[in-house]
Parts: sequence; C-alpha cells; structure tokens
Amino acid sequence: MARLPWHRVVGYGAGDAGCNVAFQMTGLFLLLYYTDVVGLSAADAGSIFLFVKFWDAFADIFAGRLVDRTMTRWGKFRPFLLWYSLPLLLMNLACFAIPDFSSYGARLAWGYVSYALLGLLYSLVNIPFGSLAGAMTQDPIERSKLAGARMVGSGFTILILSIFLAPRLKQAANLHATFLITASIFVLIGMAFFMFTFLTAKERVFREVPKVSLRDTWNTVRHNGPLARLCGSSLMYLTGQNVVSALAIFYARDYLRGSGTLLAVATIVTTGAVLYVGPFGPWVTRRLGKKRGFLIGCIGAVAGGVIVFLGRSNVPVAMTGLAVVGICMALLNTMTWALEADTVEYGEWQTGIRTEGATYAAFSFTRKVGQAVGAGLAGYALGYFGYLSSTRGANPVQSQHTLDGIMLTMAFLPAIFFALAAVVMLSYPLTEARHAELLREINARRAAGLTAAHLSAADRA
Repeated sequence: MARLPWHRVVGYGAGDAGCNVAFQMTGLFLLLYYTDVVGLSAADAGSIFLFVKFWDAFADIFAGRLVDRTMTRWGKFRPFLLWYSLPLLLMNLACFAIPDFSSYGARLAWGYVSYALLGLLYSLVNIPFGSLAGAMTQDPIERSKLAGARMVGSGFTILILSIFLAPRLKQAANLHATFLITASIFVLIGMAFFMFTFLTAKERVFREVPKVSLRDTWNTVRHNGPLARLCGSSLMYLTGQNVVSALAIFYARDYLRGSGTLLAVATIVTTGAVLYVGPFGPWVTRRLGKKRGFLIGCIGAVAGGVIVFLGRSNVPVAMTGLAVVGICMALLNTMTWALEADTVEYGEWQTGIRTEGATYAAFSFTRKVGQAVGAGLAGYALGYFGYLSSTRGANPVQSQHTLDGIMLTMAFLPAIFFALAAVVMLSYPLTEARHAELLREINARRAAGLTAAHLSAADRA
C-alpha cells in the first residue's frame, strides 16, 4: 500500500491540535474554573461534568449518523471541519466567560448550557475528524503514523496550555481574565489548525456505498465484536485518565504545595506526555503489536499510581509516578486510535459496508461515558473529602484530610480503572496477522465487484 505523504500526516495531526484546543482546556482547567473562579461547589461542578459528558455521548451517535449520510465534493468527513470548527472554538470561549451573576443558580445554568453546547459542537467536529483516518489509508503502519501524529497534535496543545496557563493558576485574583484571554487566542490558533487539516487530509479509501442507511449502520456495529471489546476497555481507561487530568492541578498545587512551575510540569508529564510518546506509535506497532502495546500501557499506569502513593509529598518521587502514568496513558491513547481504525475493516468484512462514522461514534460514545464518569468522580471525590471552593477570588486553606484524600484518589482510583481496561482488552481478537487477512479478503471482494460491474456495463453496451 502507498505511503502517506508527510504533509498529510502532519495535517491530520494538526486537526487533533484543533480539537484539543477545546477538549484539553476544558478537561484540564474547567473544574478548577468552576470551583475557584465561578464559585461553584465541587459537587455541583462534578454534576455538570457527569451530565454533559453523558449528553456528549448521545451527541456522538447523532454526529455519527449525520456523517454516514453525508457525501460532498470535498468528501464525507472533511466538510464538517469547515462547517463547525469556528462555532466549536467560540463555544469554548463561552465556557470560560461565565458572567459575574449574583445568582448562584444563574452561574450554574450558564455552566450547564455552555458546556452542553460545546459538547454537541465537539461531536460534530471530532467524529468526522476521527473517522477520517480510516478513509486516508488501510495500511496498519501508516495508520499508526496518523495515530501518532494526532497524539503529537494533542500534546502540542497541552504544551501551550502548560507553559502559558498552568503557571498562572496560583494567582486566583487574575484567573478569570487569564482564562478569557487564553480562550480568545485559541480561537485563532485553532482555526489555523483545522484549515490546515481540511486542505491536506485527503480521503483515499474506496467505498462501495457512499451514503449508509440506519439499518446498515446498526447491522455493521452490532456484529462488531472487536469494536465492543475496544469500547469496553476504552470506557475503563478513559475513566482513569479523566480522574488524572481533572485532579493533577489540585494534586500539584494543594497537596504538593507546588509553584506555578510545578503545576506546568505536572500538566506536561501527565496529559502532555502524548507529545513525546506519540511518534513512537509506529515502532510499538511493528515491535509489539497494538494490543500488546495497550496492555503494557495499562500495567505501567497502575505501577505509576503506586509510585505516586509511595512518594506522597516527596516531590521528585511523586512527579516520577505522575510521569509514568502520563507516558502510559499516552501509549494507551496512541494504540487506541489505531485499534479503532482496524475495527472499521472488521465491520466491512462482516457486512460489506464501510461505516466509519457510526463505528467511530460508537467508540466515541463509550469514551465520552468514561470521560463523564472520570470527571464526575474527580469532582465528587473533592466534595467527599471536603474541598473548599473559592469565595470569588479568595484561596481557602484546605484541611489535611482533604489533601490526603486528593493524594489517595490520584494514586489509586485511576489505577483500578487501568487494571480493568487490561482485563477487557485480553479478549480483543484482532491481531496484526488477523487484520491483514481481513484486508486481503476485503480487497478481493472489491476487485471481484469491480470486475462484475465492468462486465455488466459491457453487456449493456
């Protein structure tokens, strides 16, 4: 199979950087914004995350169906980047622009509505973007390059946030303006990323059915055993990952009593690890295989949590543990995106119809549920251990019970979910050899179909 030109690989990675302008800014900092700027209780903030992420999961199904029914002169997936990227970035700005209402209920309502609209727009951009990889190439190594590129793109966004935003989080009085300025600048940066992807990431994989019916979609997804297992394992590890993402700032700032620099480092070594792990995706795929790479990531993330616990308030040891967790989460993410693209071929092998949009939507549905549960658990854990929210600018002193609770949650709760993800992935059946076999059968069917179509056309002539 033909290798992808470098500009298409880079262009695809830029799309994930654009998506993560909204995803990572809200995932890393929105809980902190709700509690320490808007003054919402940790429990109410956790409820927003839980409700909206479940809402997002159903928005993914809607977006997947819309994608499968779409075909334009630009292709099936790329037009969505053109249509919905700017509204997405503007809604990200709205999430960090809650007015200074005197009414607590009004601030809470703005949080629910703005974050829910962001989730819908994110689905309309991210579902077609994620599906695009399966339409660019069918080669496993080339797909691992695309998966690595999107991880680098994601990591680049996190790096920007870590360098320019995280160090300023100690200055509670200036947080609102800092978030607003950052989100405003990201509207311009994000649009540049999305337009680069639109112009470079071409759809090249042949499809026999341009528009897919609801019945075809359902038949393809419900018989896809590998997709079901991938969804189950992703549900588990995304729950753990989102606990880490939401609590890393609280852990570094409050438990480790870190400076702005330490907050930046904590962000970089956890969620930012995809920047330096992503490029190794093709190497891991060639040497270990995607499934084995996923399992190693799960085991390593559990070990990282144990190191965090053993380190406690010893900053070097604790940060080493966070770095191990971050590297392993990055490996999990890289392997997951490559695995998802393989499940599209399994569905086509089963039914003869490619449904990238629906397959990705089903996969993303369970990811969103994992994100909902993880972010919700982080907020509820803060509330359970007595975290004191900001009183509109002041920084309350947290009790030792609260600080210990943050550390224990950070160390052990994600580890439990990473272990469960490994258990589910053990039964995943699509090895590299099996996937290559499916591709040969699919290509043979396509060749036979094209030959039959040509003969039929010749007979009619």
